[in-house]
Amino acid sequence: MSESTVTASKSSGYSAPAQRSGSGKADLVSSHGTTSIADGVVQKIAGLSAREVPGVHGLGGGAARAFSAIRERIPGATASAGQGVSVEVGEKQAAVDLQIVVEYGVAITDVAQAIRRNVIGAVERMTGLEVVEVNIDVQDLHIPSDDEDEPTDNGRVK
Repeated sequence: MSESTVTASKSSGYSAPAQRSGSGKADLVSSHGTTSIADGVVQKIAGLSAREVPGVHGLGGGAARAFSAIRERIPGATASAGQGVSVEVGEKQAAVDLQIVVEYGVAITDVAQAIRRNVIGAVERMTGLEVVEVNIDVQDLHIPSDDEDEPTDNGRVK
């Protein structure tokens, strides 16, 4: 991909202008100065806003979630807000790709629609960038019984 365009959708052929400074930042220019927003900032906003949607259990593929689970057990370590999120940020526009895990029983299409609304609203409100697309890849289905680490009570001492 060239540094002068961000391809928002391979299927739609849409190409967003993206004059880049080469530093991984979007430049917002006004008569009072320039504001640069790093790709990682947009990535975190998108990740946090996607996690707020009911029915989303987590973000990221299996390996990323496993690594995150290990990292959470390390004292002082924090989970990555950008896990499962990749973004392409141009001068005025951004495209977001999300890998999600949904809760069993939810309507996946409804969750995807809610994620798009939430991510687009948060990124546009906080950064001023136009979000041209939010692609969602459902990686897994979380079943509540998967969390039950406790064995059934068999009368043994706990």
